[in-house]
Amino acid sequence: MKKSFTSSKLSIVISAALLSSTLALTSAPALANLPAQVDGHVMPSLAPMLEHATPAVVSISVIGTHNVPQQNVPDAFKFFFGNKEKNQGQPQQRPFRGLGSGVIIDSDEGYVVTNNHVIENADKIMITLKDGRQLEAKKIGSDAKSDIALLQIDSENLSEIKLADSDNLRVGDFAVAIGSPFGLGQTVTSGIVSALGRSNLNIEHYEDFIQTDAAINSGNSGGALVNLRGELIGINTAILGPSGGNVGIGFAIPSNMMHNLITQIIEFGEVHRGILGVSGRSVNSEIAKAMELETSQGGFIEQVMPDSAADEAGIKAGDVIIAVNGKAIKSFFELRAKIGSIGANKKVKLTVIRDGDNKVFTVKLKQDQSADIAAASIHTMLDGTKLENDTKKQAIIIAQVAEGSPAQMAGFQAGDIITGVNRSRIKDIAQLRDYLKDKSGVLALNIVRDNHSQYIMIR
Repeated sequence: MKKSFTSSKLSIVISAALLSSTLALTSAPALANLPAQVDGHVMPSLAPMLEHATPAVVSISVIGTHNVPQQNVPDAFKFFFGNKEKNQGQPQQRPFRGLGSGVIIDSDEGYVVTNNHVIENADKIMITLKDGRQLEAKKIGSDAKSDIALLQIDSENLSEIKLADSDNLRVGDFAVAIGSPFGLGQTVTSGIVSALGRSNLNIEHYEDFIQTDAAINSGNSGGALVNLRGELIGINTAILGPSGGNVGIGFAIPSNMMHNLITQIIEFGEVHRGILGVSGRSVNSEIAKAMELETSQGGFIEQVMPDSAADEAGIKAGDVIIAVNGKAIKSFFELRAKIGSIGANKKVKLTVIRDGDNKVFTVKLKQDQSADIAAASIHTMLDGTKLENDTKKQAIIIAQVAEGSPAQMAGFQAGDIITGVNRSRIKDIAQLRDYLKDKSGVLALNIVRDNHSQYIMIR
């Protein structure tokens, strides 16, 4: 009987951590040293490493509402239920509960990383630490296109996990997943890195997954994938299997990709995605033969958009991009994912094959204009604004104000420049967020409008 395999996001699930190491068991460092005494015999064990890593992996429970399409009522039943034509087809809000996992990456700030699909539409997010403490979390920001979200909790004596350089991973490295499958509580499974750079799976918009055979099940989303040092190499996100069950094919977002995205969320409230400004496809044997290429991997550039970052750097149609910042790429999808996780205005070095020669181009990425700052996560009275940092003026520009929004009712206008709060100078969005996070009551935002300084009071 032929089995049908479908990809399944571990929605309402807890994430797991995958551990991988380029070292053999006998040469791993202190936390990964495996000797353990059992009945006088030395036995291999991951326990010493896990004792340090597992306290940084948390369980997440959410309560929220989501829209459910309303079914049309057949004519035969209108006699009993009344004619509700005005409401037919309109979505209904229904409550839901969900479970997932997260990873503490900064104990001082209380930052917890998880998947966006774990906390999407949540009205209340609760974090349970390994020691049993329960804390309510605040959402700092998220990115649905890469399925990453950042939460924040306020507590003492938190444990954080160290990030590994996921670009150094190799197929065959050991990996350990930590999470809470099926709500059972924290669970650890082990395996290896089965593949790298997995993409074109239609799970996310930007895919550059680590594939592992460490068992991942529903409830593991947002958890940690670690190496034998107990360092984070990925955030578990999805599985491939019949009916969502584990068959040894799990996917994790690489730690480097996660770090790039989270850095932007901390600064802006959401991802300020950089774009290259090209279209293309993955190199295959047919393209390699037609273009007389010696490689069958990389991203073939079909079109370069005028005035784009690629155009200004000298990239041309017909070029084949084979590496980003010195790291080889296998496909156009991998190129898109790597560029998509790097922030706007950042410089990247692209290795290109042109006319049989390798050339290196330095490209300054432009900003994806479809990205908006999640201003409401900074303060409710900023809801409806699009905020941008002005590095020259060292201030914040209100680029847009939505009609009828709380921000418009508060008196903000497009073009206003925020320079301070109360009597404190504010230079960028990250500083504004940090200043407002612990403030309550009335706040005076100093703005410049038409070259005149004034204050707008918000509560």
